[in-house]
Amino acid sequence: MSQIVIEQIRADLFRAEIPLPRNPLKATNSYIIKGEDRNLIIDTGMNRDECKSALLAALDQLDIDLGKTDFFVTHLHADHVGLVDELAAADAVIYFNKPDAEILNYKDLWQLIFSLASKHGFPPEQVNAAIDSHPGQRYSPKNPVDFTLVEDGDIIKCTDYELHCVVTPGHTSGHTCLYEPNLKYFFSGDHILGNITPNISTWIEDGDPLGDYLKSLTKVYAMSIDLVLPGHRGLITDCRKRINELREHHRLRLDEVMAILDVKKDPGSAFDVASQMTWDLVADSWDDFPLMQKWFATGEALAHICHLEVAGKLKREMAGSTMVFTAT
Repeated sequence: MSQIVIEQIRADLFRAEIPLPRNPLKATNSYIIKGEDRNLIIDTGMNRDECKSALLAALDQLDIDLGKTDFFVTHLHADHVGLVDELAAADAVIYFNKPDAEILNYKDLWQLIFSLASKHGFPPEQVNAAIDSHPGQRYSPKNPVDFTLVEDGDIIKCTDYELHCVVTPGHTSGHTCLYEPNLKYFFSGDHILGNITPNISTWIEDGDPLGDYLKSLTKVYAMSIDLVLPGHRGLITDCRKRINELREHHRLRLDEVMAILDVKKDPGSAFDVASQMTWDLVADSWDDFPLMQKWFATGEALAHICHLEVAGKLKREMAGSTMVFTAT
């Protein structure tokens, strides 16, 4: 089996790095709580052979019996939920949130996204290729999953861990973290990451995912947290400092979008706005961006546009079949 990086956090708690080949995220953190009667795995990696072999190697090294293992999934993205139906035994409990479960099991999801992406300026000839390449399309669970749905405040017990569900919408509509109040540990999924910024994006112009995300950050800021265990990269020891950095990141992003959609300029689509924003990617021009990075950038631009529209700073109109925005 594949070599796997395993970090021991406590005697019965481990972080396994599940590699994400040819993906800028590099790896997903899968957290494993080892108990005498039942184990708990928090997030799994994508449904692809490289991820499966790595996680199985970690479980074998830790002597984890999948027949005695339950699962908690923070959100619907393939790098977190992908392997759960492959690994869960028939009697395993798979904890998940209701909003993300409804999206994950929505049979016409990708057809809906196709129409929305075209509406927001993504070139129609590139939409099919983007969807075909999308990790959510390629590496999510292949079969419907029988989830046990959790809500904010629900408690999951595993050995001496008392894990409180903390709903933190933004990165996805139902994103849910786990908080252990005795240890003051916070399993943050993709809500709080260290040296990378969680992608806050949307294709649906109704709603305000960035506003939801900022409210979720405020909710977590008020909590007493000594250690953040994120879905990617290393552990975080100063939660509030990182939250302030994330708030500032989005403040600067919003200012950038407002400058692009200045009232004196022509209206622009989300795709137009994304093409003029600054991105942490080595490329000579927007035309040289990898297709999937254009996809995620456009979704992130739209999330910021929607937040500004809710604040009354932007307005929308249809230009033919494309939705465009300008400053009020």
